[in-house]
Amino acid sequence: MVERTISALIGAPLFLGLIFMGGPYTAIMVAVLTLLSLREFLQIGEKMGIRAWYKLTTIVSVIWLISLLTGGQEWMMPILVFWLLTGLGWLALSYPKTSLPEASFNLLAVFYSVILLSHLYLLRQLPNGVELTFLTICLVWATDTGAYVIGRQFGRHLLAPQVSPKKTVEGSLGGILFSMVVALAFWHFFGGATWIRYIIVGVIIGISAQIGDLFESALKRSAGVKDSGKLIPGHGGILDRFDSLIFALPLVYYGVKLLS
Repeated sequence: MVERTISALIGAPLFLGLIFMGGPYTAIMVAVLTLLSLREFLQIGEKMGIRAWYKLTTIVSVIWLISLLTGGQEWMMPILVFWLLTGLGWLALSYPKTSLPEASFNLLAVFYSVILLSHLYLLRQLPNGVELTFLTICLVWATDTGAYVIGRQFGRHLLAPQVSPKKTVEGSLGGILFSMVVALAFWHFFGGATWIRYIIVGVIIGISAQIGDLFESALKRSAGVKDSGKLIPGHGGILDRFDSLIFALPLVYYGVKLLS
């Protein structure tokens, strides 16, 4: 518990501070987080008996990050298509040495760990990016807090017992409620859009954050591990800390882009 608290007291201000400073500070942080997440994801796969493509996934991830962080966003879709074709082509050329589950897992490793999480940088680069990024992070944290508090006090009906035996329907609803309340608080103090939009964002993040958490739990259960890594004392790995945010970031980013 002490390790967990110390890690949070050091990690949270550092994380938020680098986002606030933006530019190269956020870029370097995102690059480090995504590559560490990729490594954790591949290691989980190895515990499932899946051969990891460390070199290939790292090369593609670095190309993606260079394109993203240097403003070459017009290359993002071509890189995605190239990566998909590369993975499928490798399966075709090396089958049966390479299996479909192996190819699928390594393709997913880049999409999940690098591409989805790198939307943290994309969101920060938008107009009002600081407010949007902090809003997303706060709503994810509010969701986690609400699900824990309400679930602990009133939880009766299990949400996904095979994935996470402690999560309940009541806790899930509490997480969404907390997210909505914090979203309304942001609207009250900062404005920028109608209160209805803030409520919608609160609901979307409240749901997506919990699905992200459950996905990572299912991934770890498939590998028979408790944590994705040991990098953060008391918290586990990068994926353990960012699983909820990974699902929420792209939804907020593309929602803002579509409505702007």
